[in-house]
Amino acid sequence: MRERIRYCHYSLRTEQAYLFWVRRFIRFHRLRHPRSMGSAEVEAFLSHLATERHVAPSTHKQALAALLFLYRQVLDIELPWMQQIGRPKSPLRIPVVLSRAEVARLLEQIEPTFAVVVALLYGAGLRLMECLRLRVKDVDFDRKILIVREGKGRKDRAVMLPEPLIIPLHRQLEHSHALWAEDRAHRVPGVSMPDALARKYPRAAESWAWHWVFPSPTLSLDPRSGIRRRHHQYEQTVGRAIARAVVKAQIPKKVTAHTLRHSFATHLLDSGVDIRRVQELLGHSDVSTTMIYTHVLSSSAAGTRSPLESLPDAVARAIP
Repeated sequence: MRERIRYCHYSLRTEQAYLFWVRRFIRFHRLRHPRSMGSAEVEAFLSHLATERHVAPSTHKQALAALLFLYRQVLDIELPWMQQIGRPKSPLRIPVVLSRAEVARLLEQIEPTFAVVVALLYGAGLRLMECLRLRVKDVDFDRKILIVREGKGRKDRAVMLPEPLIIPLHRQLEHSHALWAEDRAHRVPGVSMPDALARKYPRAAESWAWHWVFPSPTLSLDPRSGIRRRHHQYEQTVGRAIARAVVKAQIPKKVTAHTLRHSFATHLLDSGVDIRRVQELLGHSDVSTTMIYTHVLSSSAAGTRSPLESLPDAVARAIP
């Protein structure tokens, strides 16, 4: 199954998730081989997840996708019951958005090590992994843009490089260059390369252009090749830093790295930027995905006058 996943060029995270769910499925049915099982066993496992484990609809659909991949791509079994298995509908949730004042307070409290990363998440609307995977060659100071390589859906796009981040980003690159020079001095293998570029350009992995903008302070083992090299900063480390800053800034909301991306989109729309332009900056395939941010604009619910406001005297008498 691992071989088929890599043949289809799925990400490492998808590979790990699919293998996890297939193992759970096999263990749930007491180590029976999947070829000897069918719709009844698949539905029993999914029912167990929904009714006993109370998993979210997105988790339910991920487990189903893993099992469908197992039967179609690995076991080469295409049965009619695969199309009949029910798929739960994910709820449409309004994203958590910070106000501009809350973003400012968060940036004031974030630790200096992660300040540039967090500022880019909000200032350029990047996903966390898109930001951490930036290479030196993807930063264009002359045109003031960042090139996001292989974002969601394996698509490239260009986003703005905010003016206030130019000097801090130069300092970050100086820090990154010091780690790169240290690795070269100690003959540490170069950074990981996408697809077969390591074979096509054997020395590119050790070049400064391909080095990480946000490198990890320590070396680690590559999960696929087993080579000890320098990776980019660990995403959970950034997430924990944001959580600590939220507490210090006394923001009473559930804030993650993705909340800053939501805030970026909402504030652009609130400023009058065309929704199609925001769609391009976010890398959304369909404008309907971007439309979710119109629900939290100050011009929508928050800007609509409530009928209760026309009865101020009655409210004062009822609620002293």
